Amino acid sequence: MFAQKLLMTQMIRPDGKAKAITILRAEPNVITQIKTADKDGYSAIQLGLPNAKPARGGKPRMRRIGEFTYPEGEYQAGQRVTADIFTVGDKVYVTATSKGRGFAGTVKRHKFHRGPMTHGHDHHRAPGSIGDMGMPRVAKGRRMSGHMGAVQVTVRNLEVVAVDPKNNLVAVTGAVPGTRQGLVAIRKHG
Repeated sequence: MFAQKLLMTQMIRPDGKAKAITILRAEPNVITQIKTADKDGYSAIQLGLPNAKPARGGKPRMRRIGEFTYPEGEYQAGQRVTADIFTVGDKVYVTATSKGRGFAGTVKRHKFHRGPMTHGHDHHRAPGSIGDMGMPRVAKGRRMSGHMGAVQVTVRNLEVVAVDPKNNLVAVTGAVPGTRQGLVAIRKHG
């Protein structure tokens, strides 16, 4: 289901240690279509996150639509999916677009080591050689400076530590990609 990343905080475990958690607002999603193995070759449900405001002069539109694989069951188009589908202890995958970092050099983008800082060296953060002597070109896939971030990232096996269906909140362990108020997709593992 689709949710919104609210904030990252910590909770105290029963053994007294702090655990990092991310709180997500899982507003009710609407089932827009049901895919079946007979008709489509696989079983999944298509969920949409309704827009808060209706479009100009027409029906409300969905803000985001995506497919989630679920076992075939009693689902109907128009049915609402809420945060109570998750229980404490569930393992989930969270997918979102990571924060954009703009143009970044090789040290920041690919974790290259820097060059010597003393004795007259002038290549402190330069990437070094980018090609072989016998190959008069740059090989495809060479790690270089360029645009960093703003790509789809999936974090696996996060544990659900709290669910509040009344307020549409789900708390998961660890960090979730993306910015605050950003849209994320949560799906159960397996």
